[in-house]
Amino acid sequence: MTGICYLTGAGPGDPDLLTLKAHRCIQQADVVVYDALVNPEILTLVKKNCEMIDAGKRSKCHTMKQEQINQALVDHTRAGKTVVRLKGGDPMIFGRAGEEAAELAKHGLKFEIIPGISSALAGPVAAGIPLTHRDHGAQLTIFSGHECNKDYSGETALNYQQLATAPGTKVFLMGVSSLRRITEKLISHGAPENTPIAMVRWATMPEQKTIRGTLSSIADIAESANFSSPAVGIIGNVVNEIDNLNLCQTANQFKPQL
Repeated sequence: MTGICYLTGAGPGDPDLLTLKAHRCIQQADVVVYDALVNPEILTLVKKNCEMIDAGKRSKCHTMKQEQINQALVDHTRAGKTVVRLKGGDPMIFGRAGEEAAELAKHGLKFEIIPGISSALAGPVAAGIPLTHRDHGAQLTIFSGHECNKDYSGETALNYQQLATAPGTKVFLMGVSSLRRITEKLISHGAPENTPIAMVRWATMPEQKTIRGTLSSIADIAESANFSSPAVGIIGNVVNEIDNLNLCQTANQFKPQL
């Protein structure tokens, strides 16, 4: 028996943003190993006898360790099953799919990576914020807010000097709990205090919420609003373009059935 593992992106949340290929793989799966941010509605697409494995990881609460997830993927794929490793957003953008793919490859097992729409891209757009704009620069930088809490050394460390002075738009994921530290670091490395910033929570979902401020004020605003994860942060003058757009009038009006 020859199994296969599909390392699959579930998109930013709205089931309508699931790709057709991901949809087909989920329906055919014998085993689905899913993360915490996968919309439960997407999980209803599985066939009747599909085995569901919750591998969700949220801050300080991990259902399974990464080593256990890797082993589960290897074991089920080796057993000849069709496995879907379902991750929120895109599996290769802060999703550790690269590590999981390497583990499968090490054991000579078949796998395929299915891209998904990352919240780093969909979140700002859903809130009416263009990631690129000819009046505000043509460069986009994406970084992990989670990494700033760790004492990394070498090439994996966040370089705040580069981030603070980089032109264009900056987007970060997994940074709500570290928001004050991130903004203070950027300011201390030269970013203007009045740089616009927005935080978009549960992007593309009915619970979507956006808060705005500047690098010097957003942490206080977030705390006052009891703003929590999951959220994407957008830094740069593109944030002000939200005033020129009104996407909330059209969001989710067209909802085709999966």
